[in-house]
Amino acid sequence: MKENFIKSINEYQNIIHKICRLYRNSHEDREDLFQEIVYQLWKSYPKFKGESKISTWIYRVAFNTSIVTFRKNKISISNYKNIPEKFHPTLENSYSENEERIFELLSKLNSIEKSIITLYLEDYNYEEIATIIGISENNVGVKLNRIKNKLKIK
Repeated sequence: MKENFIKSINEYQNIIHKICRLYRNSHEDREDLFQEIVYQLWKSYPKFKGESKISTWIYRVAFNTSIVTFRKNKISISNYKNIPEKFHPTLENSYSENEERIFELLSKLNSIEKSIITLYLEDYNYEEIATIIGISENNVGVKLNRIKNKLKIK
């Protein structure tokens, strides 16, 4: 189980990095959020039944964790002792100037808008986005159009 978990996280950690970049401003806060997401994934991994793609499940847990931990004051480091020891990745992703500008624009969106546009840019279809976010496919289309228009104006 531990090996499969580590393999999955390594394969899809870019999803987690992007969410951390969108939802936290400082490097330290992004690292804290990354660890909290991995912890939440580890805790819920035994319950993952494979009814959706692993990347969809990771995104949903990461999104929910970033929203919930935003409301908390501080994340407890003691939680992380249960994460497999060999897996404590750092957030040493470097982004191009254009990518940084995109992150800056996206950071001005609300949480739902950030999630929808991020999934869209990751090539998730409307059905998958609707499943992850918990809204209808039609609502995804409407929200995407509004988000695109909002981004054009900015």
